[in-house]
Amino acid sequence: MKRLVAGAILVAVSVLSGVTGHARTAGLGALGGPAGAETAVPPAQEAQHTTLRMLAYNIKHGLGNDGKVDLERTAAVINAQRPDLVALQEVDNGVERTGGVDQARRLGELTGMYAVFGDFMEYQGGHYGMAILSRHPIIESENHRLPAGVEPRSALAVRVRVDDSGREIVFVGIHLYSTLEERLCQAKRVVDALADEAVPVILAGDFNSTPDSEVMSLVGGGWTLPEKGEDRLTFSSDNPRQEIDFFGYRPSGAFEVVEQRVIDEPVASDHRPVLLVVRMR
Repeated sequence: MKRLVAGAILVAVSVLSGVTGHARTAGLGALGGPAGAETAVPPAQEAQHTTLRMLAYNIKHGLGNDGKVDLERTAAVINAQRPDLVALQEVDNGVERTGGVDQARRLGELTGMYAVFGDFMEYQGGHYGMAILSRHPIIESENHRLPAGVEPRSALAVRVRVDDSGREIVFVGIHLYSTLEERLCQAKRVVDALADEAVPVILAGDFNSTPDSEVMSLVGGGWTLPEKGEDRLTFSSDNPRQEIDFFGYRPSGAFEVVEQRVIDEPVASDHRPVLLVVRMR
């Protein structure tokens, strides 16, 4: 993974001061986080079990089912779940239809989290893509280009240090599109791009594929896909009829699933967000 490569723009947001930092550029080292006292690493016999709360959410550039673009409403949905990491799909940056707003930066401000934007393509004077929000400082980021279909696609990956003992994970935002053939090629590229990653990896996002599809069978060959429970349909939010948003993680022994559920939010977007809570072993 490269440090903040072109196409992945990172914005640091200070939780304490509320001041947004400038976009970081390639070649910079790890970012400092919000101010706070250092914590000593506990001895091995008292090892802590880090818990991570994660959200996958296709926000449709903040456009709700009521026809209103409202990022404050989007941020309220996110904040209600108190996540440590968030994978957002369909995010605008400087696009005419959403008033030229840098949506990743704005959502970082509204949630008090670090924000990374990864573009798919140029659109209406700006860029369209995805974003990741993180409560933990982001060490590095890469926007993996995927085989293009009707629209270009990428997988946005960030490396974060999740506790004081120095443990790291790679968190990857996914939005595959649009035909089965295209999605299958994109999923294969994701698998190949992350094949040599040594730390635990979590995939999160909109796969545009159902559980019984070839795409999810491919992903499930390398990642554990936890069950959501009876209420598992994620699209559309006001009339749920498909399960197309997922989490996956590897290796299977790295995490214990504490909770996974779909959030019943029928207005803020056309997708329902998915919450996954895990404990690192």
